[in-house]
Amino acid sequence: MAILAAVYHLTHYKYDRPVVLGPQIIRLQPAPHSRTKVLSHSLKVEPANHFVNLQQDPYGNFLARFVFPEPVTELKIEVDLVADMTVYNPFDFFVEPSAEAFPFEYPEEIRDDLAIYRTPEPAGPLLSALLKTIDRSAANTVNFLVDLNARLQREIAYIVRMETGVFSPEETLAAKKGSCRDSSWLLVQILRNLGIAARFVSGYLVQLKPDLVALDGPAGTAVDFTDLHAWCEVYLPGAGWIGFDPTSGLLTGESHVPLAATPHFRNAAPISGMASFANVEFGFEMRVDRIAEHPRITKPFSDESWQALDALGNKVDKALAAGDVRLTMGGEPTFVSIDDFESAEWNTAAVGPTKREKADELIRKLRERFAPGGFLHYGQGKWYPGESLPRWTFSLYWRADGQPVWSDPSLIAREKSEADIGPKQAESLLTAIAGELGIDKAMVSEAYEDPAEWLLKEGKLPDNVDPPNSRLE
Repeated sequence: MAILAAVYHLTHYKYDRPVVLGPQIIRLQPAPHSRTKVLSHSLKVEPANHFVNLQQDPYGNFLARFVFPEPVTELKIEVDLVADMTVYNPFDFFVEPSAEAFPFEYPEEIRDDLAIYRTPEPAGPLLSALLKTIDRSAANTVNFLVDLNARLQREIAYIVRMETGVFSPEETLAAKKGSCRDSSWLLVQILRNLGIAARFVSGYLVQLKPDLVALDGPAGTAVDFTDLHAWCEVYLPGAGWIGFDPTSGLLTGESHVPLAATPHFRNAAPISGMASFANVEFGFEMRVDRIAEHPRITKPFSDESWQALDALGNKVDKALAAGDVRLTMGGEPTFVSIDDFESAEWNTAAVGPTKREKADELIRKLRERFAPGGFLHYGQGKWYPGESLPRWTFSLYWRADGQPVWSDPSLIAREKSEADIGPKQAESLLTAIAGELGIDKAMVSEAYEDPAEWLLKEGKLPDNVDPPNSRLE
């Protein structure tokens, strides 16, 4: 089950004198095309003496138009919303065969509709120079867009810019840095110059601290936070509008909640309107709180929940014992490789080329986590009917009182290690163990397989079977 995140957004203007406000356009309601499900939304505006008209702009975005009939000394705007932060795959879409390779042509029936999204502003010298460096030879469309988005993330440094307005592409390229809205508008203009329909998007970025540290790639945020953000959306035949965030270099996901998507950034501002002259004190607050969070693989039950579960289990055990109900239970921990989970050894086959190596890595990590002084044992486990030999088992043993049983795990060779170990090393080990246990070293003796026993077994094999080819399958 998903995490439900409550977002609170406060914008507060305090004026040093009564001011006359013109119509205030507020675009702080999630857009209809938001893939992140918004369960509730409220907008509260003060002073309460106002008229409001809820509407949609020519592009389908929700907006609220507020009119204040009397002068005011403050303007306070509060937004509360609850979002279902279910993770989704941003690449979960299909592209029409005609658009799978860049460059492509849009279908004739939608070209006029997309004309405003394909018309770029005049390109300056820096943008023109950048456009010349883009390889326009045939390429997979999605890969082309992903690479272009990642390139901007690498070449345009991100900065927090509190002043109003959006840099032109020339300003952003000259500075080689910009805010999220600057790099997004640059990406829009690049795409339009390439003949690709693109629009500017403003919205909320809701990022939650991950449960686990990423094995590879960006580590993610260290705390839960939310902020106003901007990105770009591209229209792909068959897929529709797909979000690209040049600030992160990634496609947009459940963390991106769009508020307004427009051909030009000026129509996507969260709040726009005029006021008569006055000195103003501006304040804002944004926060996100988790209001529903269910146990999951990456964040299991809390200690308190485990205590409650243990108490319930003890209660059930007592009830079973009172009723003379006898149960036998067994279990095996099951794991798959994070790197290659589709191979047969991780689905249907009992063994495989990397299973022992991965099991060795896992048992050592479990030792570090649960029993740093534990003893690793590599031996035989269960012997299932119909199988020629018992299955191998890696076990971890430790003392409940915390006293170490084994201090140096490096003395146990890792799977696939190249150590030159033979009978001499085995003899030295057994001799040392005998000495530690007070056993006469003369009791250590070499052991050999009995060749006569194996000759007898070979002689009993059918004529069409030989030891190298037992044909057990």
